[in-house]
Amino acid sequence: GGTPRMKRLAPRSTLRKIIKKHKPELRLAANADLLVRMRGRQVHLSFLLFLHRLAEEARTKAFENRSKIIKPEHIIAAAKVI
Repeated sequence: GGTPRMKRLAPRSTLRKIIKKHKPELRLAANADLLVRMRGRQVHLSFLLFLHRLAEEARTKAFENRSKIIKPEHIIAAAKVI
């Protein structure tokens, strides 16, 4: 039994540094599963970090195209570089 484990794409120390930089009030136990509660559901932190990076890259693509709105093509272009 038990839940299947996702392969970590980043070392735990890297995730700790990211958390400390962006959310200094949060603490991560040494053996903590890297899950975050979001609207009552558990979401892997790596997925949230991916979404954040995708949004930042899409915003950059929109800016490069002099667009004030992030369009689907900006997201697709961003996904190709991350």
